[in-house]
Amino acid sequence: MEIDFDKTDGLVPVVIQDVQTLEVLMLGYMNAEAYQKTIKENIVTFFSRSKNRLWTKGETSGNFLHVKSVHIDCDKDTILIMVRPQGATCHTGARSCFDTAYNQNFILELENIIRNRYEDPQEGSYVNKLRNKGLNKIAQKVGEEAVETVIAALAETETDMINESSDLVFHLLVLLREKGLSLETIAKNLEARHK
Repeated sequence: MEIDFDKTDGLVPVVIQDVQTLEVLMLGYMNAEAYQKTIKENIVTFFSRSKNRLWTKGETSGNFLHVKSVHIDCDKDTILIMVRPQGATCHTGARSCFDTAYNQNFILELENIIRNRYEDPQEGSYVNKLRNKGLNKIAQKVGEEAVETVIAALAETETDMINESSDLVFHLLVLLREKGLSLETIAKNLEARHK
């Protein structure tokens, strides 16, 4: 789909959204040259109105925005780019340029943290300790946490239920990663079942 850069005097707004958490991270602008550079390099490049030049997000900070998908709106004058951020997005050091309640999709962020622990093991990380014990131990932990969640639901306080449910979800995320699966796979399966 062609972008209508002429409609808006050569610049179109670009919404940047985290592909993992779906959190809106920032808004910028692109001209045709910035768009082509972004597509070619798979790193977001804007046209900086204040600097009057192309500006690759992260060129000085190292906090690049890695392109995962690009979507053009129905009027062909706004771009949505789904990214995997490398570090903070905002110049203030915040994850997002918008002052909103932090990441309402934290389970998706937790999945990302677990994936990062698998790809870049850190000494002392609980995820890595579990991983080193192998699939059987990880699966056993999911079973234990499931039983503790049921007990909490039937005989303990709401706080206990919240804590045990949190433990269950965390260990299930580790098990999914161990098996090479993701929440996206589970969500698609649930969606298909719903239809």
